[in-house]
Amino acid sequence: MKKKPFKPFNFDGKCIDLSHDGKGVVKYQDLVGFIENILPDEEALIEVTFIKKDRFFGRVIKITKESPLRVKPKCGIYKKCGGCSLQHLSYLGQKEFKRKKVQETLKRIGDIDIEVSETVGMEPPYHYRNKIQMPVRLSKNGKIVSGFYQENTHDIVPVEHCSIENKMADQILTTIKQLMKKYRILPYDEDRRIGVIRHVLIRNSYYFNEVMVVLVTNCDTFPGRNNFVKDLKSLEPKITTIVQNINSRDTNVILGEKERILFGPGFIKDQLCGLTFKISPKSFYQVNPTQTEVLYQTAISLADIKKSDLVLDAYCGIGTIGLIAAKKVKKVIGVEIVKSAVIDAKNNAKENGINNISFFEGDAGEFIIKKHQEGIHFDVVIMDPPRKGSDKQFLGTLLNAQPKKIVYISCEPSTLARDLKILSSNYEIKKAIPVDMFSQTFHVETIVLLCLKDAKKK
Repeated sequence: MKKKPFKPFNFDGKCIDLSHDGKGVVKYQDLVGFIENILPDEEALIEVTFIKKDRFFGRVIKITKESPLRVKPKCGIYKKCGGCSLQHLSYLGQKEFKRKKVQETLKRIGDIDIEVSETVGMEPPYHYRNKIQMPVRLSKNGKIVSGFYQENTHDIVPVEHCSIENKMADQILTTIKQLMKKYRILPYDEDRRIGVIRHVLIRNSYYFNEVMVVLVTNCDTFPGRNNFVKDLKSLEPKITTIVQNINSRDTNVILGEKERILFGPGFIKDQLCGLTFKISPKSFYQVNPTQTEVLYQTAISLADIKKSDLVLDAYCGIGTIGLIAAKKVKKVIGVEIVKSAVIDAKNNAKENGINNISFFEGDAGEFIIKKHQEGIHFDVVIMDPPRKGSDKQFLGTLLNAQPKKIVYISCEPSTLARDLKILSSNYEIKKAIPVDMFSQTFHVETIVLLCLKDAKKK
C-alpha cells in the first residue's frame, strides 16, 4: 500500500529554548522541532513541513509574541544564507547564549559542574573577519556569482556585502568577478567539472596595509591570466600579493597542494600582542584579530606562567600563542603535525628575534611521550586542538606526564567536554571562560584552566 504524502500543517507554538546551533526548540504534542528565527519565550504560528520519528521540521510563518531580546538583522539575505544564525538575537543575548551553551555542554557530556564565566564580547560585533573564502559559480541566468552555501545544500546564496566580513574584501571580490567577465574566465562547474576559478580566498592584515588574494583554480594555467593579474593590481592597489592555488581534485577541500605566486611575496604579515607573524595561504591564523589578542592574553594570564617554567605549546600552528608566551618563561617548545605551519613558526620566531622557543613537526601525543621518556617535564601545557578535539593518546600521555597546569583552548564545546572528562581524573577544572570570536554565529571559543590535583604533594 502506498504511503500517503505528508501534508504540511500549522499550529501555534512557543519556543522553550535554543539548540546548540541557535535554532528555537519548539514542542508539538510528543514531537520536538528545531526552528530557525525564533527565540525563547516567543510565540508564533509555525508550519510543520516534515516529520521524522520524534522530530519535526518547519518554519515560522508569523511571530505573535516577540522577545525583548529580538533585534532587526543587519543583513538583507540573513534568512537565506544561514551563516549568521543569531543576527536576530541582541548581542547581550548572544553572549549569554554562548555562556549557557558551554556550561550545559560541559555538564551534559563531561559531567563537569562548574560556573562558566561571562562571555568576553567585542564591540562592534561586525566586520571582524580578516579572511573570506567564497565559491564562485555561474548562476542560471549566466551571471558570475560568489557567496555562501545554503545550510545543508550545495546551492550558493549570492553575497555582495557581508556584515561580518572585512568591507575591503567585498570590494575586491566584486572587482574579481568583473575581471572574470571581461577576460571570459569561467567559474568552476561542480557537476560538469569544467571551468577555471573554484574559490577566491582573501586575507587582510589588521595592523599593516597588506592584502592577499588567492585564486583557487581547476587548472594549472588559463588564458588571460597575466592581464587579469595586471588589471587586478591596478584596480585594487591595496593588494600586496596574489597567489594561484591549483586544485583539480573532485573534493570539498578548498585548497590544493600546488601553488604559484603571481604577484608579491606570497604572504602577508600581521601583528598579535606586539609580535609580527607571516601568514601564507594555508596558514592557520584566527579570523578575528582583535578578539584573538583577547583570547591569547586571557589564556596566558590564566596560566599564571613563571620565568622558570618550561611550556609545551601543543597543536602550535604557526607559533602564535607560544611566541607570545615565550617572553614570560624559561623556554617554550611547540609541536605541530602540519609541516608548512612548522616552517612558518620557525620563521616567525626568527622574525621576532625570540630565541627561547623551538618548534618540531610531529604528532603531539608521540612527542610528549618521547620527551617524558627523556626525562623532560613540562610545567605548563597550552593546547589548542582542531574542532574534533584531542586524541586519547595525547590525553593519556598528559595524565602520565602530569604538568602542573593545562590551558585548553577549544572552538567546540562538545569535544572540549569529552576531553575534560578524561583529564578530570587527575586535574581540577578551575575556570572556564568563553570568548566571542565569531559574533552573530553560534560558534564560541572557550579557555579552560586545569590544575593538577594535590600538585604541592607531587
